[in-house]
Amino acid sequence: MRVGLGWDIHRLVSDRRLLLGGVEIDYPLGFEAHSDGDVLLHALMDALLGAAALGDIGKHFPPSEEKYKNISSATLLESTLELIDEYLIENIDCTIIAEAPKMQPYIQKIRLSIASLCKIDISQVSIKATTAERLLGEVGKGEAIIAEAVVLIRRKNELADVESPWV
Repeated sequence: MRVGLGWDIHRLVSDRRLLLGGVEIDYPLGFEAHSDGDVLLHALMDALLGAAALGDIGKHFPPSEEKYKNISSATLLESTLELIDEYLIENIDCTIIAEAPKMQPYIQKIRLSIASLCKIDISQVSIKATTAERLLGEVGKGEAIIAEAVVLIRRKNELADVESPWV
């Protein structure tokens, strides 16, 4: 078993869509970023790559490369899953830190989206949301959003040797 931790933050700006976990959020601001800026998927990709000891998304999908300009983070997650193909995802636990918009109406859609993108059961995906209590600089002022992700993965070939209540 291997554990990975991912973290991302992006500033909110006008004239951009707000995407979290592959779900479009109804909000007048979106992420300032080279890609679509989905901080939740970025944190998840970093967690997956970290768990597999493969570096981070900047190493694999550098913002200096024009081919990643405005690219869908879901597409980048797909490529990340190919990079960690020798592993199975046991579970994903994510936290969104934002003053606004309220995330609760979107949590189930985000769980479904991530489960679908990762080809795992929704019971393996946890999404939580909290605020910065109007503290923590730009996030507390509602000018940015942070996402954190923790993942547990296991090598596919090790499954045959281990009895697991999840298999």
